[in-house]
Amino acid sequence: MRNKYDVLVIGGGPAGALAAKTAVEKGLTACIVEKRPAIGAPVRCAEGIGKEALLEFIEADPRWISAEMTGAGIVAPDGFFMKLESAIAGSKVGYVLDRKIFDRELVWRAAEAGADVAVKSRAAAPILEDGVVKGAKVEYCGKVMKVSADVVVAADGVESKFSKWCGIDTTVPVREIMSSVQYVMADIDIDPHSTIFYLGSDVAPEGYLWVFPKGARSANVGIGISGRKSGTGHRAKDYLDRFVKKTFPKGKTIEYIPGGVSVCRPLDCTVGDGLLIAGDAARVVDPLTGGGIYNAMVTGRLAAEVAADCIGKGDLSKKALMVYDKTWRTSRMGKAIERNYHIKEYLIKQPDEKLNEIIHSVSKLNLQEFSTLTLIKELIRINPRLVLELGALAASIR
Repeated sequence: MRNKYDVLVIGGGPAGALAAKTAVEKGLTACIVEKRPAIGAPVRCAEGIGKEALLEFIEADPRWISAEMTGAGIVAPDGFFMKLESAIAGSKVGYVLDRKIFDRELVWRAAEAGADVAVKSRAAAPILEDGVVKGAKVEYCGKVMKVSADVVVAADGVESKFSKWCGIDTTVPVREIMSSVQYVMADIDIDPHSTIFYLGSDVAPEGYLWVFPKGARSANVGIGISGRKSGTGHRAKDYLDRFVKKTFPKGKTIEYIPGGVSVCRPLDCTVGDGLLIAGDAARVVDPLTGGGIYNAMVTGRLAAEVAADCIGKGDLSKKALMVYDKTWRTSRMGKAIERNYHIKEYLIKQPDEKLNEIIHSVSKLNLQEFSTLTLIKELIRINPRLVLELGALAASIR
């Protein structure tokens, strides 16, 4: 590790890897600082991503594709099963990745492009000069060294201590943090090509439970519930254990991953003087689905592109770097995050009876393509009173 880079990236996930790779491709020096001893572990993700979304960044490789999805299903609180076939879901369903291998592939590509990588290295504090981020103090090989940088990209996940240290308000309300637990299970009877989501207050209050296949008889089986619904005797793990005991009584749990997922709006601002915030650290996880891989890669790449442009112009002020914040917010991704936040807020307030009604209605639709937008439009068309219930959101997407 050098003591000076053009771009210092905090975090070695998809956002950090894309930021570093893009930076060096733009002719800059870059280094990834990752606190864990190995890239890609532990996995705190259901690992799903759409085919089109993945292909925007990288060709699919069997080495890190655990399963290819051709359909999806939703189980209503009353047990009604709605199947979305491949003709509807198509490329919107996609792949279940092996994040341990996928994340390493992204970082390897960044390294091959010319980026430095330092694992088991922790950013202990930012280097600040008159409020401007100028790098970071990094605990590396048993010592603390100062690493200067023109721009720091904070891609250190949902906890994102670095952004907080730089003066960014990263607080997430408890109700907007999903308390999550995921098991990797083997020897279970599943459809190996369909993801299944379970809804209902008895299954996952103000959240959902998922089964994402990882092969013929294995899957990520996980749950996310509202933080305010979690407590002694009714934690996310308690709900998941009850589901597993009932649904996969002979299954074998070979991995256990607890964690939290933000389902809030993004940070009010993802830029500071000399600082760009990307991926989960910026809170750009889809608040409806909890998916964040694609959004992380989008923001990581964009952060490096903006950094390169501003470094070239010699202006690394917050005002100059704001083009990053404005660009992703006005993109299709940014608009989808805002729209899905409102949909999420609407859905979590609905009783099980209302969720049953919605899912039964959806099952009767003749959709040519499945997406959140087309789904809501069709629901409004056949159920006009939703215009009043969804308010301004419904009006904006009609």
